[in-house]
Amino acid sequence: MKEQILSVNLGTETAPQVQEVRGKDFIEYGTQNWKNLFPQFLIDLYYNSSTNAAIINATSELIAGEDLVIDDEDERNLDAIVKLKQFMADANSNESLHEVVKKVAFDFKLQGSFALNIVWARDRSQGIAEIYHIPVEKIRVERPDEMGKVRGYYVSGDWSNTRMNKPYRVAAFNPNDRTNPSQILYTGLYSPNMNAYYTPDYLAGNSWSLIDQKVSEFHLNNITNGFSGSYVFAFANGVPTQEERFQVEQSIAQKFTGSENAGKFILTFSDDKTRTPEITPISPSDLDKQYLALQELLVQNILTAHRVTSPMLMGIKNDTGLGSNVDELNSAANYYLNTVVKPYQDQIIKVLRKLFRVNNMDMPISFIQLKPITLEFTSEDLKGVMEQDEIRSELGLPPLNEEVEIREDFSSDKTELEAYLDTLEDIPEDWELVEEEVVDGEHQEFDFEETINEIANEKLELANTGRANPNYRSKQDGLNKKGTSFYKVRYVYTEDNFLVNKSGTSRQFCRLMESAKKIYRKEDIVKMGSMRVNPGFGPRGAATYSIWKWKGGPECQHFWLRRIYKAPPSDDDYVRYPDNIIDEKIIGYTKARSEGFTAEKNDNLVAKPPKRMKNHGYLKPR
Repeated sequence: MKEQILSVNLGTETAPQVQEVRGKDFIEYGTQNWKNLFPQFLIDLYYNSSTNAAIINATSELIAGEDLVIDDEDERNLDAIVKLKQFMADANSNESLHEVVKKVAFDFKLQGSFALNIVWARDRSQGIAEIYHIPVEKIRVERPDEMGKVRGYYVSGDWSNTRMNKPYRVAAFNPNDRTNPSQILYTGLYSPNMNAYYTPDYLAGNSWSLIDQKVSEFHLNNITNGFSGSYVFAFANGVPTQEERFQVEQSIAQKFTGSENAGKFILTFSDDKTRTPEITPISPSDLDKQYLALQELLVQNILTAHRVTSPMLMGIKNDTGLGSNVDELNSAANYYLNTVVKPYQDQIIKVLRKLFRVNNMDMPISFIQLKPITLEFTSEDLKGVMEQDEIRSELGLPPLNEEVEIREDFSSDKTELEAYLDTLEDIPEDWELVEEEVVDGEHQEFDFEETINEIANEKLELANTGRANPNYRSKQDGLNKKGTSFYKVRYVYTEDNFLVNKSGTSRQFCRLMESAKKIYRKEDIVKMGSMRVNPGFGPRGAATYSIWKWKGGPECQHFWLRRIYKAPPSDDDYVRYPDNIIDEKIIGYTKARSEGFTAEKNDNLVAKPPKRMKNHGYLKPR
């Protein structure tokens, strides 16, 4: 009877095995029970574990986003933009680039890797003509050459039947060797102890997905088979032959099993009461509770393997009460987007830009990110719970009770903010950016630039030596008349992309600050606090307030980044750096002084977007 008992060895069922087989030009990729069929095994788990499938579906949608867009189009070459947009619209004869990327995203999450078929133009000098998605389950990696480099891949429509679907070789993508008109690019994220293939990030949870599959099969069999192994028939009239045993088994199964026959009684005939069959019910104790506990355990472990902190993000309902806490859901969504989704997107963009470079249209692109949580209210909902000025604030508009300068789009007059932004500087290209950091612990009265240059001169003891023409003002912007300013400190107005913009809009002030692409001196920012650059968003609707501390006002999602630039050495020794100068130490000394500023200790609000502050930047809770 031993061989008739179901035994599942999860270690051999789910662990991938990679091996080179003598006589085969490709490397096998499978498990003990799925020989050379590990990708098909992952697909089987996807189709048979509802929890696993829900997470993979939701995550692949987040990775693919709404679309792909070109960043900062206004600053790009027009011909390259037109060429890239055409390529994004027609990646191949049937699909746009985003349609290809959606398939790529699904494979990437499910398989841990993805593959593209690169088709060169007839005139190879014209670059890539088309790209197609190739399902990962159809690909096996060729044995590497003596240098360890993979030169090709083998493709089969069905690796479980290679006699009918004979594998054929396709060269690996190589922009320097365009001999083959069709090539394959296969890639993924790093997988430990895997040289040829890439594994999915949820690999450790595959055993639980397999258990999920077995549990569902058990319940399905319970419904399909009314018997469900609930009774044992023991005939005490001798042991029949194997053929007779088979006939008896078939007869009983045909008459009494199946969901439509569940609950029927059994009728027996016998000439001797002592020879009647014995029927023993099997009733394991608390079997239903055991399966409920197992179901909760396997769901939690599958979620953990996928790094999902909130089941609600994946459309999986739970009983933890988390669904009613919007802040926790938003935190979980931001965590998942930035630690799980973004690395996938970065790898896809990296590969795409590699292809773009071949066609001389390399430009930064990004995903329009799907928001896993959106809170949508009707106008009646808003009017019922919010005041008019609160609604206007959510929409990025100032309160109505303040004088607001209104300017038509066709007007040539500039707002006070626009006029002021036009006067601000741009950093010369020859200055080196040596540090960029979120402004934290720095009071608005602390002069970071003056202090860092004082420390630099103290450390180098070069206040009066090492520079020619001490009274000559350098053409290098940033050096003073004495030539003692080595560093320039500026600030950048930056959006916190981890926050969810429920309204989908941005205030005019924030739009202008970002679109101006300026870098600000501390005194520029402080001066804006006395100007009507964002009227109506100050305390109680005031026209002026500290831009350094409160940025765009309540619910704003921006903060200040500090950038430290270093003057380039000059041929005439006007700016000269000895070998012992260490930027990090000098910057570190300055940071320590800024955080210990004696005049007034900063309350760290400068480092936070108002939306992350108490009451979201409002004076009172709302």
